[in-house]
Amino acid sequence: MIADVTRDAEKKMGISVDHLHHELGKLRTGQASVALLDDIKVEYYGNPTPLSQVATLGTPDNQTLTIQPWEVSILKDIEKAIQSSDIGLTPNNDGKIIRLTIPPLTSERRQQLVK
Repeated sequence: MIADVTRDAEKKMGISVDHLHHELGKLRTGQASVALLDDIKVEYYGNPTPLSQVATLGTPDNQTLTIQPWEVSILKDIEKAIQSSDIGLTPNNDGKIIRLTIPPLTSERRQQLVK
């Protein structure tokens, strides 16, 4: 009986910890992380598809994310998905690669994150 309760509690706590790790990875701390793009879905042949399954994601430096789609024809769809997401970044499309510049973390934003 106690073992069952303990096992159930550990399973639920593990799920909570995994969710926390996922959410903390998406925080904008002033450093670029491809985890910011994990929840973005792109319309790909009529199906919402995770961005990581249609493009190569990279971080060439601490302030920039790059998205290089495997098919150039979906650049506009990727750009639209980023703009409609809640990550608060504006995509720069050069015709082959989309670049996202991460602005420095402001004191107001830090206060919001603390809450």
